[in-house]
Amino acid sequence: MDERSKKSLYIIIWLIVATLLGTVYTSYLTPQKTHLIFGATYMTMNNPFYEVINNELRKEIEQNGDELIVRNPELDTDKQNEQIEEFISKKVDGIFVNPIDSKKLPSLDSARKAGIPVIAIDASVDNTDLIDCVIESDNYNAGVLCAQNMMKRMQSANIVLLKHSTVESAASRIQGFVDTIKDYPQYQIIDSAECEGQLERAMPLMQTILKKHSNVDVVMALNDPSALGALAAIESLNRQDIIVYGVDGTPDLKSLIKQSPLIAGTAAQSPLMFGKLSAKKMYDILQRKDIPKIIEVPVTMITKDNIDSYSVKGWQV
Repeated sequence: MDERSKKSLYIIIWLIVATLLGTVYTSYLTPQKTHLIFGATYMTMNNPFYEVINNELRKEIEQNGDELIVRNPELDTDKQNEQIEEFISKKVDGIFVNPIDSKKLPSLDSARKAGIPVIAIDASVDNTDLIDCVIESDNYNAGVLCAQNMMKRMQSANIVLLKHSTVESAASRIQGFVDTIKDYPQYQIIDSAECEGQLERAMPLMQTILKKHSNVDVVMALNDPSALGALAAIESLNRQDIIVYGVDGTPDLKSLIKQSPLIAGTAAQSPLMFGKLSAKKMYDILQRKDIPKIIEVPVTMITKDNIDSYSVKGWQV
């Protein structure tokens, strides 16, 4: 090897060594973050469905040595936006949001600008460009299944709807129910009320409706807590001729399917799966893996005909 070639070789070796040393030094000054922090805000924690999601989500995150900060906006949209802004100021690594109002989350634009990934749980948002993924049940089909079961049981019915129209998931359930019966005039919706999915709000609203209408046959409730509120109202007025449908598959409602003739069924979701999937997909996003924009978890109709096939003590997996 001549002197010129040797000199070129030395220069190349020196450049390689310098690059390696620079990389090591940079890594020392800015070590890779190993402890991740996530934020979660649910529409309310006054609902066992969200408690189960949160517990499963926390378990998955803490098993990875990471941290979950949880906030409860108590059905206050302004408060939920403030909580998301708080997460952004804390520079969290990811945000999980269960929207109170799918159209009123301007804070998600701030999260997008800050480069923080967002997963919507149980309900999507109006502008899906602001989220990385939505994990929800097949909510429309939940309403369809309830309507189909009702139509098998009854040749006609006067129906009351208990709704939460500002939430995309709840609205989809009611829409699925309404669309299924719309071509059958023997099934009539005679009243409805916005109860925000809360037992304590559903009960007095249902009492008022029952005092106004003596001919109610069926209540279609957006979720199990509001179905329980409807049941409490029906029992308080000593009515025995009304059946109630819910959506969730809570242990409480599954127990009542076996015990009470007034509970017709529930389209069961899986909050356990929601929690597991939400954590997994957030880590996938942070690892720059491609994930679907929408992940729908199937629902299962549980009635008196098949309740013995399901555990009444826990949620469906």
